[in-house]
Amino acid sequence: MQITITLPDNLPLTEADVRIELALVLYQQHSLSLDKVAQLAKISADDFYQILIDRNIVTPPADPDDEPAELILASLRNSMPQVKEGTLHPISELWEGIVKLYG
Repeated sequence: MQITITLPDNLPLTEADVRIELALVLYQQHSLSLDKVAQLAKISADDFYQILIDRNIVTPPADPDDEPAELILASLRNSMPQVKEGTLHPISELWEGIVKLYG
């Protein structure tokens, strides 16, 4: 789907700004998942998640080493097409290769 929006010339927002603002609204309305709104905003899920933290929409994890479940799910959903195409291999295959090398 393509939508064309004509904005006033004096609007102090770029196309990227508008994409991010729209993505934020759709995320807050639970209309789209994190990975989909990041795609809409044309940024990574990690970068979009950081915007959510910066705007106090989500709370960062207490431990900086903990990856939020939503980011993990977004990464998995984004990886599935690559796995199906054969350009990304499941971790089990990688583990089997490591065991063969060092096992």
